Amino acid sequence: MTAPVIEVTHPLVQHKLSIMRDKSTPTPLFRQLLKEISQLLAYEITREMPLTTHHIETPMGGMEAPILEGRKLALISILRAGNGLMDGVLELIPTARVGFVGLYRDEETLKPVEYYYKVPKALEERLVIAVDPMLATGNSSVAAIDLLKKSGAKNIRFMCLLAAPEGIARMQEAHPDVAIVTGSIDECLNDVGYIVPGLGDAGDRIYGTT
Repeated sequence: MTAPVIEVTHPLVQHKLSIMRDKSTPTPLFRQLLKEISQLLAYEITREMPLTTHHIETPMGGMEAPILEGRKLALISILRAGNGLMDGVLELIPTARVGFVGLYRDEETLKPVEYYYKVPKALEERLVIAVDPMLATGNSSVAAIDLLKKSGAKNIRFMCLLAAPEGIARMQEAHPDVAIVTGSIDECLNDVGYIVPGLGDAGDRIYGTT
C-alpha cells in the first residue's frame, strides 16, 4: 500500500505561497513566509503522532493529560534549502532532534551528489521528518531517504513546499512507504528539471544567491 500524498490547501498556505511565487518578492519576506508555511505544514505532517497520558494537577484538580509518546522526533534537513523549512518547524517543536543530509544536484545529470551526512541516534525509534522545499525530479529526496533508511529509520515522512508530479512518482516508486505533505502539486518539470510554475530556485531565493 502506497503512503498518501497530502496537498495542504488551507487558505493561509495558498495565500502565502502565492506571495512567495512572485518573482518580485524580496529575500527577507520570502524567508519569513517560508518559515510561516513550514509551521502550517508541520501541523499536518505531525497529525498522527502517538499520544500517551501523564497525571498533572491543574488549578482545578487532577487529570490524565495527553502528551507525546516515545522518543522525540528527528527533523532532517536536506541541505541547503531544507534549512528554510526546518527553522520554522523547530520553533513549533523545539525538542526535536536535528540531522542534516548534504546533497547538491549536478546541473548536467540532475543526479544528487552527497557531501555531508549527520543524523541523530536511534532513528529506528523515532518519527523522522525529512524537509526540502522542492520535490522536483525526486532524485535528491530519494537519495536522502535511502541514507536515512540505511541508518535505521522506519517511520519516515517527507515535507516540501512544492512538488512536481514527476518527483512524486519517483518518490513513490522508490519509497512507497513514505508519506508526502506539500503546499502545492504543481504542473510539471521544465527541460532543466525545475518545477513549473514553481517559484524558481528555493535555495537562491532563501539566501539571496544566484
